[in-house]
Amino acid sequence: MPKPKIIITAALTGVLANRSQSPYIPYTPEEIAEEGRRAVDAGAGILHIHARQDNGMPAFDVETYRRIDEEVKKRCPEVIINYSTGAIGISNEERIHHIDALQPDMAALNMGSMNYAIYSRKKKTFYHDHVFANPFKDIRFFLERMKAAGTRPEMECFDTGHIHNAQPLIDLGLLEPPFQFSLILGVLGGIPASTQNLVHQVNQLPAGSHWQVIGISTKQWPLVAAAITLGGNVRVGLEDNLYLPDGELAKGNGDLVEKAASLVHAIGYEVASVSEAREILNIPQRITS
Repeated sequence: MPKPKIIITAALTGVLANRSQSPYIPYTPEEIAEEGRRAVDAGAGILHIHARQDNGMPAFDVETYRRIDEEVKKRCPEVIINYSTGAIGISNEERIHHIDALQPDMAALNMGSMNYAIYSRKKKTFYHDHVFANPFKDIRFFLERMKAAGTRPEMECFDTGHIHNAQPLIDLGLLEPPFQFSLILGVLGGIPASTQNLVHQVNQLPAGSHWQVIGISTKQWPLVAAAITLGGNVRVGLEDNLYLPDGELAKGNGDLVEKAASLVHAIGYEVASVSEAREILNIPQRITS
């Protein structure tokens, strides 16, 4: 009997973590692409990418994304690329224009609004205290543009209501199977990180959905193990968590992917290759001239 194949996504850089927290956070297109190569070599089938300016600040311009796209494809020509569309304080057009231009395999689609914050118990203060607004009219706007680009929406769900927000969009024909969900646990303002909450979230999904878990900070590791046994896929990477299970600072995304792969193997499953990930998710390689 063949062993189940688990797809590992590497979230390479995000927008919040910086080099004061970890010197291994990639900023430039070349650095991001090199981290992508290391992640793929360690077992990642999907790369989830935010753009950064060379000084580490978030970038949203098409040209920076184009440079990243070119550098990643030089090193990892077959990998599934998933670009972010999440942002606060910029227009919807700026959140989506790189999807129009580059037509990636996948793009993250935030499925609802929420408070988004980081709280320090030690300092009794909030950091990154924002309202992340994603009303239905905006979700529809992004879905229509993704559909025109031939890009698979990866529905990012920070709470149970976000999963159920898919239902009217399915009814409208804006979301079509195979559905792709990411279940994010551990962001303040969203559902807390626990195995019980992950089981609850999985039970809310439409039948036949593909899904992965995204655990924030060191709670990522027990959630990775739980997701594997529940039949899901997993995401790791410096965007979500900087540390290995023993508390050691990871020296890059490759370290985190390698540890996730070792958990997959320890449970008796196998890591999906890039080509296997494309087959499982029904995302064929695009022919480019």
